[in-house]
Amino acid sequence: MLPAGYSAMTRDRYVLITGGALRIGRSIALAVARAGFDVALHYWKSETESETLCREIRALGRKTLLLQADLTQAEELKSLVPRILKRGMLVGLINNASVFEKLDWKSTGLEDWNRHLMINLTAPFLLSQAFAQALPPGEEGRIINLLDWRISRADAGHLPYSISKSALASLTGALAAALAPQITVNGLALGAVLPPTDGTVDGHILDKVPAGRWASLEEVDQTVLFLLTGPAYITGEILYIDGGRHLL
Repeated sequence: MLPAGYSAMTRDRYVLITGGALRIGRSIALAVARAGFDVALHYWKSETESETLCREIRALGRKTLLLQADLTQAEELKSLVPRILKRGMLVGLINNASVFEKLDWKSTGLEDWNRHLMINLTAPFLLSQAFAQALPPGEEGRIINLLDWRISRADAGHLPYSISKSALASLTGALAAALAPQITVNGLALGAVLPPTDGTVDGHILDKVPAGRWASLEEVDQTVLFLLTGPAYITGEILYIDGGRHLL
């Protein structure tokens, strides 16, 4: 049910980006703002960085809405879409927030398993569900799920991460079929874009990338905008931005 006072004719058209304060999410948020959308920026702990990013987006002439929530907590997660609808219309959802930890089957505990599934899989599902229920008839919506090239093969060294991302890839197709034709749902399977924050960089990583280099943030942004603003006849697709890594 839409909140009291909500109007489909509202001028503010928001795109929600989860985990949007840092790294790839930050770059995507700025690209989305430059493309003419208002930005609903979700963060967990990066309050200072989020506020700085919001100032940058407002300097581009777009509105921002800052949303703090712990995506492992269902009630906080479920509050995001209603909070946006109090300010405007939600027309896009970019499920970027993710947890990535080096855990194999021996080191993975139940808490680790549940955390990866909640953030990487359950949160995108619940947000997509809320988005679809809130989108007024006649309005088109776009959902983009950030995936990983590892969905193409097993990765025992990042077990809960790879399982959760593979499940999100499956969810992408299922939602594309279920939410058509009003909402398109597509995925981006990323490869070597930014080194992990824990400093564990494989010195030979580019030996396994046919393109022979790291992706630029601009290349990720361009692909996101293509799926966000391009042909509505594309749905259920997963585009690999990995320089061909999944082929080897």
